[in-house]
Amino acid sequence: MNEGMTRSMDTPRAWAIDLVAWALVGAILGAVGPFGSFFNDGLPVRVAYWTTLCLVSGVVISASVRWIWPIARRRRVSAWVWVPVTAVVITAPLGLFARVFAMGFWPGIRERVGLMEWLGQTLLIELVCLTAYVATHARVAQGRPREPSASPKGEARILDRLPSRLGRDLLCLQMEDHYVRLHTPRGSVLVLTPLRTAITQVGGIDGMQVHRSWWVAREAVQGVVQDGRNLRLKLVSGLEAPVARSKVAELRAAGWPVGEA
Repeated sequence: MNEGMTRSMDTPRAWAIDLVAWALVGAILGAVGPFGSFFNDGLPVRVAYWTTLCLVSGVVISASVRWIWPIARRRRVSAWVWVPVTAVVITAPLGLFARVFAMGFWPGIRERVGLMEWLGQTLLIELVCLTAYVATHARVAQGRPREPSASPKGEARILDRLPSRLGRDLLCLQMEDHYVRLHTPRGSVLVLTPLRTAITQVGGIDGMQVHRSWWVAREAVQGVVQDGRNLRLKLVSGLEAPVARSKVAELRAAGWPVGEA
């Protein structure tokens, strides 16, 4: 998630869409009546219960994602890690709220469903909802910017994505999920674009895609690190870019310093 995406999620319109979506999910759950709630009461009561519950959970999930996702991006924490952890953290307060709220409708539920079983059900619901929410926003963000497919010959349009503090000396491109990290000697920045699109925008910068997740500028290469059959290009910034075995012969033919086979 970059700053532009963060701002777009914090607009009143984005929040309104979220609330409508959560309310719709609640209405559907009320009609279906999962976890035995189908037998608790009539349709209007079930819909009121699940809609309220989904709205409260949705606000917590939406706010949590808006806060945690940018931090996870900066620290390079995968969604496979922070999403389950977030689900576990929010389960206790939301589970207790849901239990107290449910007992207001059906007092006998306290004896029929134990606390740990209730929290387990809550964790399952929160994990599914949180995962779907993050996946949906990631997909929307992936398709949001429509970038030119290529740069005019010699023009490195990708450099326009670099903030002034990082200069314009591009060392390499590193794919991270739906983002690309642009590295310079002064640091790096994440931009929302596929790697293949970023590569078409390097223009006249001499470089090559050395791995499915890496493109490296030739002038950035300082040496080669060999670990058995694995090769990594050591860059002037200290970064090490992995080299795919299928790319070694191509790099060698192009005169890159990758050693002998």
